[in-house]
Amino acid sequence: MTRIRMRDAATLAQASYKVSELKSPRVVDSLDKSGVQAHLTDNGILLLPGSNSVLDFVHFNLRVFNVGHKKFRLADSTTERGASGTRWHQGFLVYSRMVFNWLGNRRPRLIIGHSLGAAATQILSKSYNVHGIGFASPRPKKGSRRVQHDGKCLSVCRVDDTVCAMAPNFSHLGQAKFLEPPEANFGMDHSMENYRKILEDNKGPDKVPDSWPFS
Repeated sequence: MTRIRMRDAATLAQASYKVSELKSPRVVDSLDKSGVQAHLTDNGILLLPGSNSVLDFVHFNLRVFNVGHKKFRLADSTTERGASGTRWHQGFLVYSRMVFNWLGNRRPRLIIGHSLGAAATQILSKSYNVHGIGFASPRPKKGSRRVQHDGKCLSVCRVDDTVCAMAPNFSHLGQAKFLEPPEANFGMDHSMENYRKILEDNKGPDKVPDSWPFS
């Protein structure tokens, strides 16, 4: 089991957008294909960047809508069962499968993702039965029923981040913690920089643990 401080996890999530500047842990392999990015570090952490602004997520860079040039929708009817039988949003599942296939026989020790990468974090955390942390997490799981291994995933959300409410009538896997900023700015505080700042205050309906897993 790999335990990590939440502030360190947030730092790595932000660094996943510029891995050339990441010195420790060191990235040993990267995927960049059909709009899917992933990085594996020398200590077994899988980093999954997504979109660093909500406008990119919705209008320009929601790559899950066009993974491999196939169109998907954030709609209730667009679901697909994973290998475990869990019903996922189809686009997020396709995205996650591309990361899974790229990893091959390699099994991550911990998964950290942001935005679209946080949706994949939830799915892959269950697939590998390893702990995962998602920042600015969309909701990839159809229905609210608990599923096997879901307790290993933590989603950190802002109450003013509209991406955390997508897709409608879907749910987060495992625990979802909602932090409240001093001043709400709905839809505009999706970046990892803003998530790192709000972790400093750690206030709101929920409190994020200092580390994950916390026990």
